[in-house]
Amino acid sequence: MLKEMNHIPDTLLDAKAEHLCDILESPTLFHLDGVKPQPLFICTLLHGNETTGLYAVQRLLKKYRQQPLPRAISLFIGNIAAAKENQRHLAMQDDYNRIWPGTHHSDSAEKDMMQIVTRIMQKKKPFASIDIHNNTGKNPHYACINTLNPHGLVLAAKFSNIAVYFTNPKGVQSSAFSDFCPAIVLECGQSKDKAGEDHALQYLEKILTLDELTSESRDLNLYHTVARVTIPKTVTLCSSINDTSCDIFLNDALEDKNFHRINPGTVFATINSQKEKLILVSSESDEDITDEYTEIVDNKLLIKKPVTLSMFTTDENAIRQDCVCYLMEELHISK
Repeated sequence: MLKEMNHIPDTLLDAKAEHLCDILESPTLFHLDGVKPQPLFICTLLHGNETTGLYAVQRLLKKYRQQPLPRAISLFIGNIAAAKENQRHLAMQDDYNRIWPGTHHSDSAEKDMMQIVTRIMQKKKPFASIDIHNNTGKNPHYACINTLNPHGLVLAAKFSNIAVYFTNPKGVQSSAFSDFCPAIVLECGQSKDKAGEDHALQYLEKILTLDELTSESRDLNLYHTVARVTIPKTVTLCSSINDTSCDIFLNDALEDKNFHRINPGTVFATINSQKEKLILVSSESDEDITDEYTEIVDNKLLIKKPVTLSMFTTDENAIRQDCVCYLMEELHISK
């Protein structure tokens, strides 16, 4: 499935995400020379409807069209088939950011491809790895890391004063690359937001010119993901609080509360069902901890303990393909 190239086709630099299938035909790993030979690995479109990374990279490469890059770049453009349909991933596909080395997913051609990309890049010893994503819900721009090493924290702080440390889900690109280079995920808000594209471009330009990952002076608000909230397939979602024909209505006001502390007693959802399991709260080790974090009182699903939300969304397609949200706690690291 994988194509490797040593140049960028001119048509790629102005292409919309939905047209990449016609230009590339398959996921492609580009290797571009630069003044500093140790490459910066950039990953984009692992989710086909998260386009900020693609458009930021296009702008970056246009800027250096007539001059050498400050540093070599290896660029992986992932799920172009899903991008054509503006989907996270197609129904018959695995999630492209759940099948990298360390995954629990079954064998597939896509999983083999990610192992090949990882082996190629491990031999190249990247300066750093940057995977660029968007959120479905309303979130500030923030970085994610999978190991608490100093270089990863520096990468995070150079993007935002907010960072999230997580170890689950498994099989994500940043975790696989963390074994051999500093690796980070950029969460750049929603796909249509130009500010996210501008921020990603500014960040890439900054990292490309660095000789080393030196300390960042800004304070970093660091969170640790402790749980993931999903909806069982047998549970139906309501689009309105007045709709009693389905099982559960998520509190859409929480979409504005991502990265805010949520107090005990906050309504997470309204329920119209006697089903035993309406949501599932899973720990980082995949244990069911639903009762630790939620309770039902008078047909309301309430939060039981203080938490901070991230990626909360009421978009049903996003929920079914991923989750409702993550629950986080603040993490303090001694300097």
